[in-house]
Amino acid sequence: MKITIVTLFKDMFNGFLEESIIKRAIDKGIVKFNLVDFREYSLDKHHHVDDTPYGGGAGMVLKCDVIDRCLEDIKTNKSKIILMTPQGTKYNQAKAYELAKEEDIILVCGHYEGFDERIRSFVDEEISVGDFVLTGGEIPAMLISDSITRLLGGAITEESHMGDSYSNGLLEYPQYTRPATYKGMDVPSVLQNGNHKEIAKWRIKESIRKTYLRRPDLLKNYEFSKEDKKLYQEVIEEEKNNND
Repeated sequence: MKITIVTLFKDMFNGFLEESIIKRAIDKGIVKFNLVDFREYSLDKHHHVDDTPYGGGAGMVLKCDVIDRCLEDIKTNKSKIILMTPQGTKYNQAKAYELAKEEDIILVCGHYEGFDERIRSFVDEEISVGDFVLTGGEIPAMLISDSITRLLGGAITEESHMGDSYSNGLLEYPQYTRPATYKGMDVPSVLQNGNHKEIAKWRIKESIRKTYLRRPDLLKNYEFSKEDKKLYQEVIEEEKNNND
């Protein structure tokens, strides 16, 4: 996969691309990153990429002609162009899986007060990483790039991400490691008995429990199996008793 990030601040990505799973994926040839400074596509002698808004108001607005020239130069017929904006569709794990199937992704980072509305016509999709506003699209671009890269074959083991929160519609089950007892807190005995069938059942139940307690809204769209429904009812009863 190729991920191109269109930004004014290429240096912000230095550490991001040179550490951990991202760097290993790059070194293995699983993903290629291309950083493009769209200031290079400004035609005036001062390389301006923004201007004051029509109608007045505070701040500066990114120019549509600069972004258009940039995208026309770097895109291919396989490119999926995504604009980072708080007005976009909220990002989630399902979208990460969807984008991980693409071959060529271009992430456009806005900045300053905003961007010329006509820029929307140059992109395929608009994505928001949450209901808040940042100074630019660079951090959201990193977030999306990270979430996609870890899903690519060979970046990490498939087992590592299949149990992640949101991967199956639930929050991830609790995890433990040694020591088995610490400050009076014990690792659940089921995880120590070697019975993989019981462990799997426990993990599903605890995923349901954690989702029920922390993100009950997710359960509205979760497709319960017959066994899941039974575990869900057990969780409800147990939590009810705990609160009595």
